[in-house]
Amino acid sequence: MKGSHILSTGSAVPNISIDNVSLSKTLNTSDEWISTRTGIKQRRILGKSQSITDLAAEASNKALSNGLLQATDIDLIILATSSQHDLFGSASKLQAIIGAKNAIAFDITAACSGFVIALATATQFIETGTYKNVLVVGADILSRWVDWSDRRTCILFGDGAGAAIVQTDTGNKNDILSFQLNTNGLASNHLSIPYRKNYSNTGSIHYSSGRYSYLTMNGKEVYKFAVSQVPESIKKCLEKADICTKDISWLLLHQANQRILETVALKLGIPSHKIISNIQYYGNTSAASIPLALDEAFQSGHICNGDIIVIAGFGAGLTWGTTIIKWNVIE
Repeated sequence: MKGSHILSTGSAVPNISIDNVSLSKTLNTSDEWISTRTGIKQRRILGKSQSITDLAAEASNKALSNGLLQATDIDLIILATSSQHDLFGSASKLQAIIGAKNAIAFDITAACSGFVIALATATQFIETGTYKNVLVVGADILSRWVDWSDRRTCILFGDGAGAAIVQTDTGNKNDILSFQLNTNGLASNHLSIPYRKNYSNTGSIHYSSGRYSYLTMNGKEVYKFAVSQVPESIKKCLEKADICTKDISWLLLHQANQRILETVALKLGIPSHKIISNIQYYGNTSAASIPLALDEAFQSGHICNGDIIVIAGFGAGLTWGTTIIKWNVIE
């Protein structure tokens, strides 16, 4: 088995910023109401003339530049998204935009857990020797799937993209120490973008057509799910890697709600200063939230050589997953 190394990261967010004060002008809400319940102060929204592949390409190109690689060095592209530009997938379009002509590309749809699952998938290809350089991207533009008159959902979501390059470690040393992935489809109705059918007929031919509705969420149930299941997932992942909570340098959770981040840390006995959080600036960016926060932490120097980072995603499906990485610089 080969070792897997996270070479570099990159991220991108739209230029348009909408703060809580602006939302309060059209919704029955306020900056205090939103920030005290969620920790969110503003969110970024993609412009009308742009698509999700534009954001994903910007994040990918930054990761390539930071890793001193060319797009033609990439063997595989995995795009984690639930808001594709094309229902058949957007990874192939991303491959074309960045010029990664040697890469196979496919999408993973797992909402807010998407990046963790994509990272787990990439690691399997690396460790079996199938591919050497894998570009893993998490990108979502859920601002286009929320009802902007519904304060229960529209205040939460923003758009963004983050990317990481995973490659074979020549010393067979693994940066990615363990995974723990779970799904509970029986609770999928708590967070979804449902498809609504319309039935029609033309003569003797009966057919159905329809469209996707706005994003719907049972906030209380999602909160209970996150604060109960995520700590257990992290504990199992730590046990697999034979690591104690005191060895954790940083806790990076999907940026859904600041209260969730703090509650999970409290249940695990992890001090608040070890929580990586940027939710106040971007809101919930779904599959982009973890790689976006990871890239900012790397670029700011918060994450240092040898740091152990616990990463956990959770969301629609319901899906949740944890991975533990050890940040090793190239020697």
